[in-house]
Amino acid sequence: MKMNEEFLASMHEAMELLRTAGPLEATEAIQRALRGNGAVPVAGFQPAQVVEALLPRQAQEIAPQAREARAKPGHAPQPAPRPGVQDTGHFTVRRYTGYAGHRAYKLYVPAGFQGQRLPLVVMLHGCTQDADDFAAGTRMNALAERHGFLVAYPIQPATANPSKCWSWFKPGDQQRELGEPALIAGITREVMASHPVDPDRVYVAGLSAGGAMAAVMVHAYPELYAAAGIHSGLAHGSAHDLPSALAAMKGGKLADRARAAPVRPLIVFHGDADPTVHVSNSERLLREFKGAAAGDSQRTSKQNGRTVTCRRLKSPGGVEAEHWLIHGAQHAWAGGSTRGSYADASGPDASAEMVRFFLAHPLKK
Repeated sequence: MKMNEEFLASMHEAMELLRTAGPLEATEAIQRALRGNGAVPVAGFQPAQVVEALLPRQAQEIAPQAREARAKPGHAPQPAPRPGVQDTGHFTVRRYTGYAGHRAYKLYVPAGFQGQRLPLVVMLHGCTQDADDFAAGTRMNALAERHGFLVAYPIQPATANPSKCWSWFKPGDQQRELGEPALIAGITREVMASHPVDPDRVYVAGLSAGGAMAAVMVHAYPELYAAAGIHSGLAHGSAHDLPSALAAMKGGKLADRARAAPVRPLIVFHGDADPTVHVSNSERLLREFKGAAAGDSQRTSKQNGRTVTCRRLKSPGGVEAEHWLIHGAQHAWAGGSTRGSYADASGPDASAEMVRFFLAHPLKK
């Protein structure tokens, strides 16, 4: 007997979960599908075996998106490394322990640091990534050298999630002083306590699941983070479990709790050809910024092989935001280095634009 279309759709969703939430979450989705479909004796596989069968193919699919893009006709080649900036500072592993648990993180301190107060950027990697991979792909350490700021990279271990995804979709990891937000905030505070950090210039940014968690962090800790950068992510409150996470990622209807008045500036990047997190999620991140028409400006330009539409927005309360829509781009950090995964060498330099935006938006002006 052939599996019906509904079951095949569930298998497709499980594949997406492997990319964004991990094998355990994908197994749960398959179990639900099998229970509802009665397909266990027909398919001849247990749910865990189905996931195992999918993993080898999935591992091939998580190769850097830019390599696939560069293979396509008409895609701009990777530019040569940009001159004049090198990450020559100290990049060390540290460990934070608090009441919510513990996490390792890496801290980049720029060369020539003499104890002066510096900004701090907290970078949250995407699924399957780690600190070194994310630092390589975003080149944020090189920008830290140029502009003089610290960079902290909290690390989500495979023991917390087999695919190393931040748990942006779990209620226990969406609230202040609970779960992963407490751990990330704890790392931020630890760096602030151990180094002369300017408390008015602390920022958080992330990609994909890390971008969704950055949205959680700036919502839960508006007194700690002055602004957030979200690349290919989702709005705070977009999901409360796995089914709603899948629905949100595919651009489905969200619960009313996803609506929240913005309290801190946001800079948002998203490719309109993203097959993993639907581009509509970038609009949802910024929908409360549409109230002040006078503060909305838009321009379209060609940047490093990509057509980009950039909108500058203000909320009714005067909070500023930028929306960078990258036409034809997929699920990858724009203007990045393909030395890291999920990095597209074409398009605007998302890291540089985030740093520019951050430094222009301190907590107190």
